[in-house]
Amino acid sequence: MLTRRFEAYLADRDRPVAERGRFAYPPQLLLVDGGLPQLGAAVSVLNRLGLTDEIPVAALAKRFEEVYQPGSSIPASVPRGSEALYLLQRVRDEAHRFAITYHRQLRGKRMTRSALDDIAGLGPARKKKLVSAFGGVNAVKAASRDELMAVSWLPDTVADAVWTALHGEDDDS
Repeated sequence: MLTRRFEAYLADRDRPVAERGRFAYPPQLLLVDGGLPQLGAAVSVLNRLGLTDEIPVAALAKRFEEVYQPGSSIPASVPRGSEALYLLQRVRDEAHRFAITYHRQLRGKRMTRSALDDIAGLGPARKKKLVSAFGGVNAVKAASRDELMAVSWLPDTVADAVWTALHGEDDDS
């Protein structure tokens, strides 16, 4: 993810400001969630892309809320009740909230998708009618090509497209 993000920045940074994409400017701080291993991975990406001097990086380890910086295995001294530590925690927690929300949206989309989606000629109305006629998506999958072709209201080209999409074959085997 870091590689993609910073490669996008590198691709845009030499363009005029008006033509830059979402990653037009480098972050003022790259805060990594985790301890030394995650910090090492982030530093490796920055090194590989030549951005080490341009982007400061730190890691916030959750267990003891320790802040690590490159080049030191000893956490930085950030007082427990300080506003600085509180800000870093809020940034990390917001990143978690954002990621969890995004993954829930993806999961929700996957759960509402069907094997019949995106078949040419099979829109929502035909899909609903086909599922109803066969008694479910699994029954449509189990139907033979001849059974699909026998549905009077379903054009042969669409029946063939359904068969091909579900079985990945062009023959009746």
